[in-house]
Amino acid sequence: MTLRELQLLVKEGEHATLEFKKKVAHPEKIIREIVAFANTGGGNLLIGVSDDGNISGLRFPEEEAWTLNKAISQHCKPQIQFVQEKIALPGSKWVLRYYISESPHKPHFVLEPEPLPAHVYPRPRNPHPPLRKRTYVRVADRSIQASREMREIMRGRQRPKDVGFRWTEKEQVLMQYLQEHPFITLRTYAKTAGIPLSLASRTLVRLVLANVLDIEAAENEDRFSAKYPEQED
Repeated sequence: MTLRELQLLVKEGEHATLEFKKKVAHPEKIIREIVAFANTGGGNLLIGVSDDGNISGLRFPEEEAWTLNKAISQHCKPQIQFVQEKIALPGSKWVLRYYISESPHKPHFVLEPEPLPAHVYPRPRNPHPPLRKRTYVRVADRSIQASREMREIMRGRQRPKDVGFRWTEKEQVLMQYLQEHPFITLRTYAKTAGIPLSLASRTLVRLVLANVLDIEAAENEDRFSAKYPEQED
């Protein structure tokens, strides 16, 4: 990528497939963006660019790349493929570009330390704290934690097959609701249909995989909408 191409890309501002980081100060947070790109539609991560689009650059790009590459290798599971590039700036500075394509092996997870309860004090000095797996997806210009339903849908889409279901009362209640509303959430569906959250979750996942519903990831609750067939002219 040339400097001119970089400048044009930065002018777009952060969005679903573009993220800026001034430097690799907290690699454990940056790899969330990389996982989100791999789990969604891919994207570019630019190191050496501020959130406001100022191309400040890096003096020692090799050190920054080594830190981030180590974090990707150790904390992203399964491993994520990426393309790394150095872009020269005036004044002996550089921008690091990481291009991550949408992965065929979703979902990818970040291994993060398990947080201790707030009441635990003093904090134990454990060099190897227990880890938890979290997965992230890209929504607009943010990377958010994926819901259980989104994770199951990503897994299901990696095993393409015909998904069968029967139109029972709970599906009829769902589709009737969606005729009157643009979307429904998991909790609203469970309450409306009078069914447990676990059953509502399985039903929504199955209908998305059957291409009956669409899912839109959101920070609080995912939104499910009816996927009507396109009308012919």
